[in-house]
Amino acid sequence: MLIYDQARARLRECVPALDELAAALGLDSLKEQLAQLEEQAADPDFWGDPAKGQAVLQKTKQLKDKIASFESLSSLHAETTELIALAQEMGDETVIGEVSENVGQIEQRLNALKLATLLTGEYDDKNAILSLHAGAGGTEAQDWVQMLHRMYSRWAERHGYKVKTLDYLAGDEAGIKSVSISIEGANVYGYLRSEAGVHRLVRVSPFDSSGRRHTSFASVEVMPEIEEDNEISIDENDIKMDVFRSSGAGGQHVNKTSSAVRLTHIPTGIVVSCQNQRSQHQNREVCMKMLRSKLAEIKQREHHEKIEDIKGEQKEIGWGSQIRSYVFMPYTLAKDHRTGFESGNIGAVMDGELDGFINAYLSSASANPA
Repeated sequence: MLIYDQARARLRECVPALDELAAALGLDSLKEQLAQLEEQAADPDFWGDPAKGQAVLQKTKQLKDKIASFESLSSLHAETTELIALAQEMGDETVIGEVSENVGQIEQRLNALKLATLLTGEYDDKNAILSLHAGAGGTEAQDWVQMLHRMYSRWAERHGYKVKTLDYLAGDEAGIKSVSISIEGANVYGYLRSEAGVHRLVRVSPFDSSGRRHTSFASVEVMPEIEEDNEISIDENDIKMDVFRSSGAGGQHVNKTSSAVRLTHIPTGIVVSCQNQRSQHQNREVCMKMLRSKLAEIKQREHHEKIEDIKGEQKEIGWGSQIRSYVFMPYTLAKDHRTGFESGNIGAVMDGELDGFINAYLSSASANPA
């Protein structure tokens, strides 16, 4: 049957890619590393150092997930190939739907795993902290930040990632002035680092009674979430701490006490804040994590130069600096200006369909390393 022949041909085309993927993953090496880590975990003194033990368990899980993902894909490929052969031999058309679904799933999963092999950065396997800030334009720009906040939250949901709000400053009339969120899951920073930069919106403003077209800007900062890093030391004397009363969501408790914390790292001028934890101590802990993450991101961006010499690159949130434009009027288009990737389905993009942009960026970065 023609449908089975076509499915078989598509599966044959996947074989070289599966072999390349196995080589890129270094499957045998991964299994050796896993065996060594499991041997460490079996040591009676394993939990003598809880932090080290937790790191070993986390690395073990990552290795198991990588191996299981490839082996599951390889098994599905073999099973589907056998299913096609059996169906053709028996003249059975009842499994056409199952075969088509399997082949599509194999191709999709293969592309996703190939993409994951491009994540070779020092912090690519970490969680990510996103900070969104409104540019000039008042309510327009603040509403744009709220739209981006929803977009990234939906992207995280699509991938089964966990989202936590760290800091939130509501707009004067609508929207959000700034917000920081953490997104937890495998390789989140590796995927989302492509989103750092200025994002431009063009639309007919819902806040303009004359129905005029407006352009708004917002910036997206992306940092790897760093618990501890021996290469990044923060001197307490370099930190200025301010406390203030929380203003965001969090119930009555946060609004009654000055539990919110703002830390300023004097050598670099970096400012981080958190108000969504229940106590000042917890907010400070989150701030320190955010500060370590920001310093790690800068260290990586500047090719590991000495952290005390880094001030970080600052760009105006406005014309000429945008990495991506989202146009709602007079046509609909989301276009990345670095890779040229674009989507005419602006609704899907704003609903979290960002993988095309992320894939294009990672592929481009891999083909043109700095």
